[in-house]
Amino acid sequence: MNFFQIIEDKGWYFFTTLLSGWPATLTVAIGSLAFALVFGLIVALMRMSRWKLLRWPATAYVEFFRGTPALVQLFVIYFGFPDVGYQPSPFQAAILGLGLNGAAYLSEIYRAGIESIHRGQMEAALTLGMTPRRAMQYIVLPQALRTMLPPMTNFAIVLLKDTSIVFTVGVLEVMALARQLVTETLMSAPIYLMAGAMYLCVTIPMARVAARLERQRQAWH
Repeated sequence: MNFFQIIEDKGWYFFTTLLSGWPATLTVAIGSLAFALVFGLIVALMRMSRWKLLRWPATAYVEFFRGTPALVQLFVIYFGFPDVGYQPSPFQAAILGLGLNGAAYLSEIYRAGIESIHRGQMEAALTLGMTPRRAMQYIVLPQALRTMLPPMTNFAIVLLKDTSIVFTVGVLEVMALARQLVTETLMSAPIYLMAGAMYLCVTIPMARVAARLERQRQAWH
């Protein structure tokens, strides 16, 4: 049976099976992105602090999570946490693992965006009586967001693709189902190509959005 006959006979079965994995893929992607967005901002502010007790742990965190594979981090969380009394579910481990990893990268995007705003903006806000927190919240971050949006969108694309490794901790997402289909049918090429095409259908529109945001950012400057 050639490639096209396989697609004709089994294509719909492959498609519907892989499609059923997308709710899990998107749940992990959205959950870990939300975690990374919040925690990444906290880490970025800690790294920019004048206090070494905040700056040093944040720097160590970023170096560790950027310097070690995400797969290793997932394994430590899923297989290592039970040794200290906590057994995360596959979804919890996946979201926490990718979220912690993503926060390290997003913290650098936050930091670069904040530092791109002239210090005079913060000084002017403080002169008007605003607290540093309110000045950051209402003056600096809204302006920095223009610079941060394009790389954040690119990060979201990378994060979506990184969900393909969470099958290793038991999440039945797209790649987990693809591996099951390959084991069941021994037809690896059409199955993995179809899974890749599904990822492309999501990531290409996201890449177009990132490119458009980048053009708008350049126009603002």
